[in-house]
Amino acid sequence: MKDFLDKIFGIALFVILSPVYVIIIFLLFMFTNETVIYSHIRVGKNGRKFRLYKFRTMSSNPSILSNYFKENPEKQKIWEEKQKLIYDPRITKVGDCLREYSLDELPQVFNIIKGEMSFIGPRPIVEEEISKYGESFKIYKKVKPGLSGLWQVSGRNDMSYDERISCDVEYIKNQSLLLDIKIFIKTFYAVLSRKGAY
Repeated sequence: MKDFLDKIFGIALFVILSPVYVIIIFLLFMFTNETVIYSHIRVGKNGRKFRLYKFRTMSSNPSILSNYFKENPEKQKIWEEKQKLIYDPRITKVGDCLREYSLDELPQVFNIIKGEMSFIGPRPIVEEEISKYGESFKIYKKVKPGLSGLWQVSGRNDMSYDERISCDVEYIKNQSLLLDIKIFIKTFYAVLSRKGAY
């Protein structure tokens, strides 16, 4: 039932938001020198890897971050702990606007239509994060990762990494249609409030 609803709502959402896609693609094409779509390998259900899509919000120049850490060594510790920075020097001006309202995530609707993701689920992680999950990875890989999830409505990037893992495990152990609906509704507040969005 959840897979069926994901696909139906995914197709409907893409059709409804198609003008938004066109506008974002135009802005990225006009104001950045990067490719419009960014893709990255993530770990999904049963440990299968898939290519996750996002609108590109960062420069692909690797020296920007390494130079930033040389000038701000204390920020590297934060990066190593959370894999996130409140101020990431790689983010472009257009990308900053997209991230503020999570519009960079919209291409993941294609992942949902393809059956690789769900609207609600745990965070889609990269292979390097598996070791951080430890025994919890066995639970994590039982379901599809989500466009939104318990972690997103519970603080997003303001949470520690261990807290994110706890949210993922808690969601999977207690998942239900009612919980998905609650998270879906809370997602709108999380996006509009921009709390933890960076």
